[in-house]
Amino acid sequence: MNSTNKLIKTEALQTSLGDEAIRLRLPRRPKGIGLLAMTRINSLIIITLFCVSTAFSQDRSTINNGVDKYEKNDFTGATENFQKSIDEKFENYEGHFNLGDALYKQGKYEDALKSYKNALSLAQTDEQKAEIYHNVGNSLLKSQKLEESIGAYTESLKLNPDDLDTKYNLSYALKQMQQQQKDQDKKQDKNDKNKDDKKDQDKNKDENQDKQDKDKDKKEDQNKDQDKKDDQQNQDQKNDKQDDQQNQEKQPPPEISKEEAQRILNALKDDEKDLQKELRKKKGKAVKVEKDW
Repeated sequence: MNSTNKLIKTEALQTSLGDEAIRLRLPRRPKGIGLLAMTRINSLIIITLFCVSTAFSQDRSTINNGVDKYEKNDFTGATENFQKSIDEKFENYEGHFNLGDALYKQGKYEDALKSYKNALSLAQTDEQKAEIYHNVGNSLLKSQKLEESIGAYTESLKLNPDDLDTKYNLSYALKQMQQQQKDQDKKQDKNDKNKDDKKDQDKNKDENQDKQDKDKDKKEDQNKDQDKKDDQQNQDQKNDKQDDQQNQEKQPPPEISKEEAQRILNALKDDEKDLQKELRKKKGKAVKVEKDW
């Protein structure tokens, strides 16, 4: 593998797989233009070839300066150089490819994908297309578009089946997707458990409320029964009192012996005499008291 196909590693992705990293292709350095030896050539052809050679030399110098900055981690400066080369000549495979790499290193993955797409339209060999799909897969992977990144790596391997770095990145993306699926399943299980717990809580709450309602109804019924009992008891007591009074009124006066009757009569006579004496003292004359016996 020559210098134009040299690989670099991006920063590590912190995952359950450890401090592993996806692998990115280095920017391309344009190859020079060889001049054909001719025994006979007119001046017009010489001038034309000179102009073409000069223009290409300037473009190559702009791209090479960008690659130098990229290798020094000056990705902003590299971006400016690569963009300048594209502005000067849009049909520029290396310019688009390298611009994608510089944007990728700045975390501008969507912009990088646009540059790789432009490079793909200008690619002339399967090797170039494979490298583009490889870096497209990296940009999608960094954007957490795992399924799409797997598709891009697969396309790259179709064009270059022996590329170990693409196989490595594909394996990495597959593990990432498996882990993501596990996390989603775990999250779903947790959500389902939370839903079940909430249902149980709601059920218990309803049952408790039903029990409280039943207890309340039972207590109210007990209070009503007690009130009825109290009312009935009061009514019974009232009835008993009335019955006692009626019974007392119906009962004949108690019978007394002749001796007891005479004693009472004598006592009344004595009381009458005492009363007459008292009145005479107060008024000076006797008061006749009618006898009621």
